[in-house]
Amino acid sequence: MSVKLKDIYRIAVEKGIAEDARDRSEIDRVLANARKAYDKLDEDEREFFDAEKFTNPYSDTRISVGDPESEVRGLLVGIDMEVGEVLLADRLREKGEPIDLIFAHHPEGLGFAGVHEVMYMQADLWAAQGVGIGAADALIEPRAQEIRRKVMPANHYRAVDAAELLGLLMLSCHTPADNSVNSFVQRFLDEEAPGTLTEVVKALRTVPEYADAARKGYGPALISGNGSARPGRIVVDMTGGTEGPTSALERLSAAGVGTLVGMHYSEEHRTKAEELKVNLVIAGHVSSDTLGMNLVLDEVERAGDVVVRCTSGMVRVKRT
Repeated sequence: MSVKLKDIYRIAVEKGIAEDARDRSEIDRVLANARKAYDKLDEDEREFFDAEKFTNPYSDTRISVGDPESEVRGLLVGIDMEVGEVLLADRLREKGEPIDLIFAHHPEGLGFAGVHEVMYMQADLWAAQGVGIGAADALIEPRAQEIRRKVMPANHYRAVDAAELLGLLMLSCHTPADNSVNSFVQRFLDEEAPGTLTEVVKALRTVPEYADAARKGYGPALISGNGSARPGRIVVDMTGGTEGPTSALERLSAAGVGTLVGMHYSEEHRTKAEELKVNLVIAGHVSSDTLGMNLVLDEVERAGDVVVRCTSGMVRVKRT
């Protein structure tokens, strides 16, 4: 059965919603607020509004290039799909590979420009751990705006333009994959119930994507805490655009969180965590992104016959 670009996009968004830690009512509220914001705009302002926000709550997941009705025979999937990877896709086509779509994890184009908007979901994730929602909203706002300012000067469409010139389709799948890995690893660690921080790291290394990363030298690691110590309440922290503010660690610690398991943490986060006696485990950035994308790809491959080729950190692991 053939698959169209719009089908892959829909599958990604639906997977993100299914694995979202927020209640469906909160996601519906976000979508409704987008419609209200559009309705309040003057007519001459509406052309600049991204109407995908009416049905897709993830501003970092978008079709960057191509007619949604285009049929997709094959995908080149990777974590960072820049101009080099676009040229690789074209070269693979020249060699006979049926590559029609560049399926990127980290967003490009409009998805990159809007990455800060998904950060607001972090407030709901903290609230679920016992942080007051008012405080959570206040904590995330300045950090989200900091990221917005940080990405404003970027050349958002560099890879997108290259893909369009070469006649390739392009789709970014960021938060849906992050939601998927966040949900997967939280369930996994809840079931494993590791008794020490060392056992947390060892448990993660039994997951194929993390085992592969460990063999390559960038596997799971403890960066704050004593390996023989008990982890306490373990919270997986792998979605919401990018790292939140260090001030959130204080609130999470006060709410009883003992260990955070994330894709990556800055040195500033590590220093703050040590001060607060919060344990930090880095599961791995590219490996976590790979796990999330694999979970989305499982759904894509269920939908029809597509060839999947991997690059830029991706290692395909099937679970169906």
